[in-house]
Amino acid sequence: MGLTIAYIIIGIYSIALILIFFYSLAQLNLLLNYLGFKKHQQVAPKFNLLDPKEIPLVTIQLPIYNEEYVVERLLENISKIAYPKSKLEIQVLDDSTDDSVNDTARRIADLQEAGLDIQHIRRENRQGFKAGALKEGLKIAKGDFIAIFDADFLPDPDWLKKTVIYFKDEEIGVVQTRWGHINRDYSILTRIQAFALDAHFTLEQVGRNAKGHFINFNGTAGIWRKECIIDAGNWEGDTLTEDLDLSYRAQLKNWKFKYLEDVETPAELPVVISAARSQQFRWNKGGAENFRKTVVNLVSAKNIPFKTKFHGVMHLLNSSMFLFVFLVAVLSIPMLYIKNSYGHLGWIFEATSFFIVSTIILFICYWFTYKSIQGSGIDHFVDYIKLFFTFFSVALGFSLHNTVAVLEGHMGKRSEFVRTPKFNINNLTDSWKGNKYLTTKLSPNMILEFALMIYFLFGMYSAIPLNDFGLFPFHFMLFLGFGFVFFKSLTAKV
Repeated sequence: MGLTIAYIIIGIYSIALILIFFYSLAQLNLLLNYLGFKKHQQVAPKFNLLDPKEIPLVTIQLPIYNEEYVVERLLENISKIAYPKSKLEIQVLDDSTDDSVNDTARRIADLQEAGLDIQHIRRENRQGFKAGALKEGLKIAKGDFIAIFDADFLPDPDWLKKTVIYFKDEEIGVVQTRWGHINRDYSILTRIQAFALDAHFTLEQVGRNAKGHFINFNGTAGIWRKECIIDAGNWEGDTLTEDLDLSYRAQLKNWKFKYLEDVETPAELPVVISAARSQQFRWNKGGAENFRKTVVNLVSAKNIPFKTKFHGVMHLLNSSMFLFVFLVAVLSIPMLYIKNSYGHLGWIFEATSFFIVSTIILFICYWFTYKSIQGSGIDHFVDYIKLFFTFFSVALGFSLHNTVAVLEGHMGKRSEFVRTPKFNINNLTDSWKGNKYLTTKLSPNMILEFALMIYFLFGMYSAIPLNDFGLFPFHFMLFLGFGFVFFKSLTAKV
């Protein structure tokens, strides 16, 4: 390997490590914000449910698309919302193209007969996908406030009572609640997803919101002030994460967001890896698309403090961390050989300890978010250690898939909104097999993931003749991660 090529590899590797380090420092800052916020008791405002003047009119929007397995559960649950019927409207925004349409219509008719103000809204096409459906429903929505739930979410009956009260502050445009997980312990895959989402819904959302930094509506389990949606420019379907897009446009117009960690809205996690892959692809590509669309407006905004801009940029770059992690992973094996071929470059490898420091920072941050939900104590800490490194390995295994999504987003390549299949899985005895929405065909990405599994097996082997085992644990986790993602994708088993 030529010295020039070695320097290029070292340069790319080092830049990626530094960017990951900055990301971990931003997470550490959010942790400090989170811990500071948790010390103070939060008091919710009150309004009088017995006074009609105090009760706002609310529209609940339920965007659905081919949800045969969960639509009955969704409608049954939403019909139990405890709120005056004269002040509540429900819109079922049904873009379905399968036989579930007839079943949905029948169930809605039954609820209408029971006295519920619920409408079945159909479109001739799926223009704008979910954003288009929400925008279409908004045109005729009666409510001053718009609550949104995806098909797999199950809000408690008192959900509206706990959230709508915060709109007494006329500057608040959105109230977002924390996601819960009804099938957290179904499999390794669901535990990993719950682990990652819990970190977002504690550390990140609270950490940003506590200091007035930008947060995002999470697409569901939240409620908007209709005036805020319209003032921010309404829903737009030019990114795959329309929720993040509208959130930033609203906050750039000085609307405040309120995040409620203590209000949990249960939902179902994807139980097969093909469903998780489609969700991950949409979220990560959408994040990159929103960086491309929004970052200039964010950085140039005169009404936003510098620290809020910094955290906003890091927020929009969240998904891009997969690109940097993937670069570090792929280049780590050439770096192993460079280290053993060019002794005078040894000092550079001391600097690469940034990655170890970043991992330790994330380990600490995630522990605080884990124990806030799961509890502390030695047993929980041991479970946490095992789960953290399992999560870390599988996240590395997803890095190729998510890197492709990020690159497509940054390059402006458009793609269709691919929904995440729902299963109605609540416990270990429920089965996803036979779900007609699943696809398990072999893709080019899966072939590359198999190749990377072999590549990192070679990295582990390389440690033996070079007598350098410093990267062996990293390559072992990469080997396990890519192997997990490949074989689970191939077999469609959890």
